[in-house]
Parts: sequence; structure tokens; C-alpha cells
Amino acid sequence: MNEHVTTKGIILKTSNLGEYDKRLVVLSSDFGKITVFARGVRRQGSRHLAACSPFTFGEFDLFPSRDAYSLLNLRVENYFEALRTDFDISCLGMYFLEVADYYTRENLDERQMLSLLYVSLRMLEKIVAKTSSIDPRLVRCAFEMKAIAVNGEFPGASAVPDLSVGAVNAINHIAATRVEKLFSFNVTPEVLSELEKSAGIFRGRFLNADFKSLSML
Repeated sequence: MNEHVTTKGIILKTSNLGEYDKRLVVLSSDFGKITVFARGVRRQGSRHLAACSPFTFGEFDLFPSRDAYSLLNLRVENYFEALRTDFDISCLGMYFLEVADYYTRENLDERQMLSLLYVSLRMLEKIVAKTSSIDPRLVRCAFEMKAIAVNGEFPGASAVPDLSVGAVNAINHIAATRVEKLFSFNVTPEVLSELEKSAGIFRGRFLNADFKSLSML
């Protein structure tokens, strides 16, 4: 007989099912990317209605079946509500969710991608709250490059010609540093332009997908 399991995770996307249910795609710390069915969550008065939305990070109690999981309980640790107050930042956050969805799979160790997604969303949250002066464009460049590196495809700074020493150092930092320390640096406007150019090259080579949030950005 199956018993319930508990895992940390972030909701990447949701869709409505029937009259009262929702289908969640969750990037989890223990099972990779999984499908979770939230039964009756759209009923009036449901305690999980607000929580079953993209960006929500928390601890999920789940009942496993052959191809998916059923939601038993969700203890929210962060809604990332501040992201929804700034349209551009919200679109950037949704883009991060889409990239995580693109790269991750079920039953694989996706803890690095989960950590990258979490710290990147936290940085966007700090930008909205004006507790960080980092440029959102740098957050995007670092996220894209680190996501490619986590997936084992990153070619390094040598793949981009004519970069300055500052840009090479920044790219090397992004590739080599731990996810938790990813945003412990800043760059000049000139280097940021080089990083955007480099990220565009890497994105075209390794993230060849139609991300809806990019058209909004």
C-alpha cells in the first residue's frame, strides 16, 4: 500500500481540471519535476486555493500513484507575492519558471535547478522591495548561464569572441560558483552589455524553445 511522501518544491505552472480541480507541475527536491493533482482546490473556501499558483514554494504532502501525485497538504514558505506587483519582474520570474520546466525531468536529481530557481526568484523579490540594487538584466544573464551549466552544457567564456577580462571573469564566476553565492557580484554597464550578448548566444544554442514570457518581456 502506498504511503504519503513529503517534499519541498516550487509550483512551475497550473491548469484547471473539471469544475473544482487543478493540475500542478511542481519542481521538487526529492522527485524532480512531478505532476500533482489538487482535488477540489477550486471550491469556495478551499484552504489551498491561493497556494496552488505558480511561484509558490513550500512543503508538499503527497500521495503517489502510478503516473502522478495527489495533494494532501501544502505548507507555504513563500508565495513570492511581491513579484506580481511589478509587470516586468513578474514576466522575468515566469520566464525562470519556464526554463526550469524546460530543463527538468521526473525522477532525476533536480536539487541544483530548484536551488537556482529559488535564489533567483528571491533576488527578483529583493529588487522589487528595493533591498538590492542589482540590475534585473544581470539576474537574467546569470540565471540563463547557470541553468545551462547545471544541465551540463555550458561551453564557457571561450565560446564568445572578443570579450573583455571583466566579462570573462563574470562568466567564469557564474559557471563555477555555488548557486547560493551566485548573486554575490556586480558588473559595470559595459560588462553587463557583454554578458547580455553572451547569454543571447548561449540561449540560442541551448535554450531553443518558444518561451511565452520572452515575448512579453
